[in-house]
Amino acid sequence: MIIKILLALIFVSTAVADDNIAISNNNLKTEAIEVSSKMSSTEKKARNNAVRVLTGQGHGSGGIVKYKDIQLVLTAQHVADGVIGTPYMLQTESEERMGVLIYADPLHDTAVIFVVHQFDNTRGIKFKPAPGIPQPGDEITYSGFPSWHSLMTYRGRVAGYVTHPDAGTQIMLNTYGWFGCSGALVYNEDSQPLGILWGIDLQRGLPQENMIWVSPIQNLDMKLALKALCTSANNDFKACK
Repeated sequence: MIIKILLALIFVSTAVADDNIAISNNNLKTEAIEVSSKMSSTEKKARNNAVRVLTGQGHGSGGIVKYKDIQLVLTAQHVADGVIGTPYMLQTESEERMGVLIYADPLHDTAVIFVVHQFDNTRGIKFKPAPGIPQPGDEITYSGFPSWHSLMTYRGRVAGYVTHPDAGTQIMLNTYGWFGCSGALVYNEDSQPLGILWGIDLQRGLPQENMIWVSPIQNLDMKLALKALCTSANNDFKACK
């Protein structure tokens, strides 16, 4: 019998040794890389709005969205797994900002972080979710921070679906995923967010890095997600009106 286990893709910061070489995300310097003109506009947007979400022991990924007058980072709940109000450091390739967790949904592995002081080099992609579950064969793209690597951008296709007994429909992608990519925002060809990447398969102890699980963006109720922020004192955000 083949044993199937889901792996959540949060990266824990540990050194990887190969003979006398030790590599980790703590001792490598990364720098922004100029985006090729061969990239589609969606790929450029996915890359420009990708963030590394730092946790106590490692990191996951996320995507910056613009919702009216505020910036938010969408990520996986198992990445931002603190209580509401927990601060998280958010890093693009060129900037670093502090964010505060305002919403967490462990069932659908979705979280929303409010960016306290907005990023200067990106406005965030307008929050206009895909109108429905994508079809098998639809092209997708996402950007994330796998393991100790700097920002990576991937293409792929929707492979099919799995029905989770509690969380409902999950989108399955044929693309690449690895630890640190959890929380990455996945886009369709029209630059619309279609879901949040959260896991891969593990069979017979071997990770299936091209079997990627995505929680549909339709699971996110933005009004509910903003409730904690909008009921807090001294806010005058248009997003709350």
